[in-house]
Amino acid sequence: MTASLELRNVEKRYGDFVAVAGLSLAVPAGVIFGLLGPNGAGKTTTLRMIMDILAPDSGEILLFGRRRQAGDLQRMGYLPEERGLYRKMTVIDQLLFLAEIHGLKRRQALPVIEGWLARVELADWGRKKVEELSKGMQQKVQLIGTVLHEPDILILDEPFAGLDPINQGLFKELLLEYRKQGKTILFSTHGMEQAEKLCDHIGLISHGRLVLSGDLREIKRQASGNSYRLVAPTTAGDLERMRALPEVEVAMPSDVRDPLEAVDPLDASVRLLLKPGASTSELLRQLLQFLEVREFRSEEPDLEDIFIKAVRDAA
Repeated sequence: MTASLELRNVEKRYGDFVAVAGLSLAVPAGVIFGLLGPNGAGKTTTLRMIMDILAPDSGEILLFGRRRQAGDLQRMGYLPEERGLYRKMTVIDQLLFLAEIHGLKRRQALPVIEGWLARVELADWGRKKVEELSKGMQQKVQLIGTVLHEPDILILDEPFAGLDPINQGLFKELLLEYRKQGKTILFSTHGMEQAEKLCDHIGLISHGRLVLSGDLREIKRQASGNSYRLVAPTTAGDLERMRALPEVEVAMPSDVRDPLEAVDPLDASVRLLLKPGASTSELLRQLLQFLEVREFRSEEPDLEDIFIKAVRDAA
């Protein structure tokens, strides 16, 4: 699959601090790619280097299968984590300004802007100043400014941060629509739930280093053989005892229950991710020494489990 965007051994330092360390990853064309990791992992620095806001200290960044060219940024849409609009400008003037930055003429951009405002239910607010809009309305304006020039690649830094449920739905709808058009979306987040619902491919980074990357379905398939769900009545300290067992990589509470199942409300549901080669029979033998196991079954791991394990393996 052709890569719309590729990083090769990219590094960025601030004095002695390494923000991004030899990062290499490829974002295939026409996918939603999640750049995932905790706060401070190097996600924002990476996106800023892709957008040529920061220059890497070493390595190279390829766009559309080649080194960056003068017009490439016009084919990209960027939504930074630090959102900012000119509060004294009207909404339409603000969007016209952003359109002109991307090379659109006023006559060309105005009908596009009006169409977007109608789509996000802001048609009556075009002549209002930005400062008169609610935070949610301003988020919609920022989104329009990112996509109105129909970029081939969208770069979004924490796009769901601070969004209300309505605007979250709007962002998701847009991302899925762009993917259907064959466009490429790269977004960063530390929220695994959103990424799991939307992403085709992921790259997990920790302390500026890539710890896992690839097709999300394939990653989950490979990890599925070691993921289990345990249901049992538990007391204080039982979860820590599970984590201490030699077969267990990750143990965490799970609220996911099948509503058709008759599960005692006093029972606890726990997700277990086992170490490679772990014996389930030996694990059960040890669990039964301190738990009354109601259920123990294999299940697909969620992205948070996979990330925790990948970070631990890379440490």
